Amino acid sequence: MRIVGLYFLHEAEGFMILRLAYLTTLLYLAPIFLLVMVYRLYVYRSPCYVFPFAGRLAAAGATHGDFYKYILFMLRTSFLAGLLFLIARPQWVDENSRVNVKGVDIVLAIDVSGSMQIFDDLGDRRSRIDVAKQEAIRFIEKRLDDPIGIVIFAKDVLARCPLTLDKIILKELVGSFELGLIDESATSLGTGLATAVSRLRTSKAKSRIVILLTDGAPSPQERIDVSVAMNLAQQAGVKVYTVGIGNEKGGYVNHPFFGVQQVAEQSLNIGLLQKIADTTGGKFFRANKPGDMRTIYDTIDRLEKTDYETNVFHNYYEAFLSYIWWVVMLLVVELLLRFFVFRGV
Repeated sequence: MRIVGLYFLHEAEGFMILRLAYLTTLLYLAPIFLLVMVYRLYVYRSPCYVFPFAGRLAAAGATHGDFYKYILFMLRTSFLAGLLFLIARPQWVDENSRVNVKGVDIVLAIDVSGSMQIFDDLGDRRSRIDVAKQEAIRFIEKRLDDPIGIVIFAKDVLARCPLTLDKIILKELVGSFELGLIDESATSLGTGLATAVSRLRTSKAKSRIVILLTDGAPSPQERIDVSVAMNLAQQAGVKVYTVGIGNEKGGYVNHPFFGVQQVAEQSLNIGLLQKIADTTGGKFFRANKPGDMRTIYDTIDRLEKTDYETNVFHNYYEAFLSYIWWVVMLLVVELLLRFFVFRGV
């Protein structure tokens, strides 16, 4: 067994790693444990008792000295450290387990430029980014067997999560999206699409898709042109479902002094989004109001399923019983030494 970061590799069982499910609890308790040990070693003073004939017993070699105290202390310390380890709930993680699932590999590419703070319906004043987040989380919950990755883009592009089946992590990441996380002053549509396609380059699934959500047109000086990204998707066999957010009438913003103000609609390039979808075998959707987003996701959810084999990285097996006997043994050895070996003065 060897330690790798916060994980342990157990090679005897075919590359199993050991994780601590309650690592946060251990991080809280460990400093307290260390403080107690420091106090016990450097501050605490054991009481000293004087007995008649103690000097004669020492002269006759009938005393143990102090070395046994350190042995007992180390055994007790090891026992308590073992308890902390068990409290952290050790688990074996099978990194080699594979399962057959029905699904597709999906990357969500979400626009987080400044215009996503606009809302489109006076009866539903959720901003575009809030609607996109909520409906993406709902979509993730429905796609239990689908590995999903996340890319966000504005002026910059950030791959937030690789393909994973861990829906808890995905929902937490999507829920944490905030405008301003990256530079929101532009829309790097081509670079965002190319990044999303690259997340699928090692996928072995027969069906791979990108769901591209945006409310703007590509920036004129972005690093990767949309036509290049579109060709990359076509060559890789990645279908792109494009979603244009916003309507022709424009949207609204909440002004801090003047209340709700109508703003002109950003230049959504519908023709380009339609071309991306047609070229890659996907489909273009228009989300004119918040409710349309759910309908669009539900439509995509009805995609044909495909059988394939995928890696699962969160197959956990409790390791408690593998270690509790070692911890108990430390306590038993200490008690045996204390009451049967190191007796007397």
